[in-house]
Amino acid sequence: MTSAEQSSLGKSVAYRDDYDASLLFPIPRALKRAELGLTDALPFHGVDVWNAYELSWLDPRGKPIVAIAEFRIPATSPNIIESKSFKLYLNTFAQTRLTGIDDLVARLRRDLSAAAGADVGVILCTARGFTQQRVNELDGDVIDDIEIDIDAYDAPDPAYLVSDAAAVVDECLVSHLLKSNCPVTGQPDWASVQIRYRGARLDRAGLLRYLISFRRHSDFHEQCVERIYTDLQARCAPQSLSVYARYTRRGGLDINPFRSSEPDVAPGNPRGARQ
Repeated sequence: MTSAEQSSLGKSVAYRDDYDASLLFPIPRALKRAELGLTDALPFHGVDVWNAYELSWLDPRGKPIVAIAEFRIPATSPNIIESKSFKLYLNTFAQTRLTGIDDLVARLRRDLSAAAGADVGVILCTARGFTQQRVNELDGDVIDDIEIDIDAYDAPDPAYLVSDAAAVVDECLVSHLLKSNCPVTGQPDWASVQIRYRGARLDRAGLLRYLISFRRHSDFHEQCVERIYTDLQARCAPQSLSVYARYTRRGGLDINPFRSSEPDVAPGNPRGARQ
């Protein structure tokens, strides 16, 4: 359990189809949170919502079953799970005979909770429920049509974040223009982001410039969302704040971090058109 560079990311690996929980690779959250000054109590609550679209196993007679899985990893967990190792682990169920869904859920919860260091929620949707899957975009006012000039893409710049203390609002803003890069492979990570807040009105053009300034930034999904949250709190001091990013999938997985000042808010799981 150490840095992402020592994981399977960016390396050629054999895909196994026999169950092996040891493939999961935890990465301590503290390594990147220290860069944001988050060394004591966290200033937010939240969860990382993962969706897995490539999950299959065998029933006791050897017939394959497929499902879509939702996993919820608490933001308070000491570790994130590196996504390629997560995919490799899920693939090891492909030729594994299980007594039923309860057996699978129990294994997933046990293994993922051990890797994350906290209780991980697991929900499965088998093929019978596929017709109930829907595309639902994030609620809020989309700010992407604002006409502005952009020339900064290399690093998040919180100086763009300004607010008007004379106007206190309760609003929800959405952008589909968030992009960052994997810190190990350099592959692009694409996302939509929702910012719900109450407080001094955010300058929307400045917010859009700020989000676009992530375009060449290298960090994992969870770390980008925590940076957005802490920058907004530091620069604009909203009375309440929630940041939810919905990333496009890679390797059959999408990762959707949610951070909020509110302790009892559980995000939905709206699958967007790009997911």
